[in-house]
Amino acid sequence: MNDEPLYAIGELARRTGLTVKTIRFYSDRGIVEPTERSPVGYRRYGTEAVARLELVRTLRDLGLDLDTIRGVVDRELSLAEVTAAHAEALDVQIRALQLRRAVLTVAARRGSAPEDLDLVHRLAKLSAAERRRVIDDFLAAVFDGLHDHPAFAGVMRSMTPELPADPEPEQIEAWVELAGLFQDPGFRGSLHGMAHDIAADRAPDDATGLPRVLAEALHARVAPALAAGTDPSSPEAEPVVADLTAHYDRILGRRLPADELRRRLLSRLEAMNDARRDRYLELLAVVNGWPPPDSLAPVLNWCVAALRTAR
Repeated sequence: MNDEPLYAIGELARRTGLTVKTIRFYSDRGIVEPTERSPVGYRRYGTEAVARLELVRTLRDLGLDLDTIRGVVDRELSLAEVTAAHAEALDVQIRALQLRRAVLTVAARRGSAPEDLDLVHRLAKLSAAERRRVIDDFLAAVFDGLHDHPAFAGVMRSMTPELPADPEPEQIEAWVELAGLFQDPGFRGSLHGMAHDIAADRAPDDATGLPRVLAEALHARVAPALAAGTDPSSPEAEPVVADLTAHYDRILGRRLPADELRRRLLSRLEAMNDARRDRYLELLAVVNGWPPPDSLAPVLNWCVAALRTAR
């Protein structure tokens, strides 16, 4: 004699937290069948039905369809294989949702017009190979005419975004905004002019990077003046300007008249003092998983003001 307890459908509903209607539906679909029926036709379920219904509820919460669930509970399908396949499908959905969120976030931040939103969306959906072509096209325009200069191979690498295969949401957002900058002809022109200025300031056989060298000098010489609250138009700023221009003269490796040297340095720093450049470097760091860069804007603003006063 089988002493297994049997439950009426109402009791089974109380034990599983499912509604009577839901259990009846699963039972009619053959997913959880009654152990027996009472003499008047009422369904009676054994303890196995409780376990099956709890598994069914879990799998439904995870989004599996009923045919797949029936295969799992009947052991026709491997639970491990089914859940792995479903997890992979969810990964695809998550990436699609992250991409959609990134597009909407960037569009909201930029106040995009409908045609801009379409462009942002198309840029966001690019494949890895298509992203590579967009990046290469941008860098080719920026460094047009300078590819044989040894100083720029490293510079180009340091400016190349590499979106990982499984990016975080913020990396997707950063890529979408970065791709938008690639399409800005004014930004391309600004970086192109800056690159040619750098090339003009460096000997062809000098592979060091002027932006890095100059940026280090700016931080080392100007940051203390900023921290001390030195007014760039005050007499106290003059020694800082003199030190900076002397350092720039050493970078150039040739002697220039003081007025010409200051004008040239002022021109270089004004070109560098582009908010889009700072934003590019911030976004690049996010996409590539690098530490956030220090903004040069405060230092550049101070230097430009001081050099204009000293002219």
